[in-house]
Amino acid sequence: MTISNADPAALTSSEHSLQLRRAVIASTIGTAIEWYDFFLYSTVTGLVFAKLFFPHSDPWVGTLEAFAIYAVGFVARPIGAAIFGHYGDRIGRKSTLIATLLLMGIATFAVALVPTYERIGVWGAVILTVLRFIQGVGVGGEWGGSVLMSMEWARTDRSRGLIASWPQFGVPCGLFLANLAVLSFSQMSGEQFLSWGWRIPFALSLILVGVGLYIRLGILETPVFSKLVAERRIERAPMLAVIQQYPKEILLSALARMAEQAPFYIFTAFVFSYGTGTLHVSRDFLLTAVLAASVLSFVSIPLFGHLSDRIGRKNMYMIGAAVTGVFGFIYFGMLDTGSMPIIFLAIILSLIPHDMMYGPQAALIAESFTGRLRYSGSSLGYQLASVIAGGPAPLIAAWLFGTYHSPVAIAIYIAVCAVITLAATAAMVDYTGKDISAEYQPR
Repeated sequence: MTISNADPAALTSSEHSLQLRRAVIASTIGTAIEWYDFFLYSTVTGLVFAKLFFPHSDPWVGTLEAFAIYAVGFVARPIGAAIFGHYGDRIGRKSTLIATLLLMGIATFAVALVPTYERIGVWGAVILTVLRFIQGVGVGGEWGGSVLMSMEWARTDRSRGLIASWPQFGVPCGLFLANLAVLSFSQMSGEQFLSWGWRIPFALSLILVGVGLYIRLGILETPVFSKLVAERRIERAPMLAVIQQYPKEILLSALARMAEQAPFYIFTAFVFSYGTGTLHVSRDFLLTAVLAASVLSFVSIPLFGHLSDRIGRKNMYMIGAAVTGVFGFIYFGMLDTGSMPIIFLAIILSLIPHDMMYGPQAALIAESFTGRLRYSGSSLGYQLASVIAGGPAPLIAAWLFGTYHSPVAIAIYIAVCAVITLAATAAMVDYTGKDISAEYQPR
């Protein structure tokens, strides 16, 4: 028997440890590639799409229109969660993750080929919308599988927070790669970046997908799912079953993400239109600052995941939500000083409150569902937040600023999200250190 076709239950301790490392690496790298694709779109939206696909609109209206297409990807994410959550609980975590990676990569590559308004008029924006929707479906199915692929290989109940945080680590990696790609090609002279240079980072996605597929094909299915298959406990309609049995957990998971998701996309997407349009800061300066913030997250996400194993998942998460609610006012106050070093510092610090929640978040949500429904339940709860928080956030921020002409309105919006998160998290059950075998019943 070789490890490549082994039953997880029959592995030795050293073989199990090897598979755990492989699963964590495969989940993290694959997730980083998927988020590169997703964040690349959000970065370019604030810098390019309003000019190329809505050239005849007022600048503020054009920005709103571009962010409206951007939001479509978030609307699609619960749909992806429903589709791939079903198959993740039916045919396995590994196979489903391969499918999500392919879907996301092909859609992102196709963005590089979309003609602008000058070539085909409004149809360019229509094609962008369709591709953004497909991106959202792909990333909607990715998160649950990547988290479970890592977490369900954990050997002890006191290490799940750290292990499940590694796929979350893929988010700053993807953010870093996306901003680095745009920054690199934005060095082109004249209008070259605006005319065709922005397309290259999207085209490069195809290479990254090949790397991700190679890595994911070499891992085993998780012990939890393998046990469910062996005991013939696979649910026939997992998405329907989880909605019927765990509606409270799904809703609370979505609401608990308000303070993490909405501010994140304000800090990493809206900041580009606000920085270049209002503060008159250069595009490259903002890209560099977001790059630096993402590097800091390389450390802070697993750190806070580890801390959640020590002080409790809910405690760590609620501390992060409270800090976020206050930080929104500090953030915009620092930006509006007009001082380049202070603006740079504000952007670097912006992801720390987010990471205080994002580190323990994967385990907090996934632990709330039994093994046979875990992919469906955690994916749906996680991705519903995309509709109410992540997708609308840059659009709401742009509207608030355009209406009230003050970033304080945006800071208040962030604080409201934090209050909602605190209430939702307080109502969740903390499973830190408890057994989550295939058929445990959370409550």
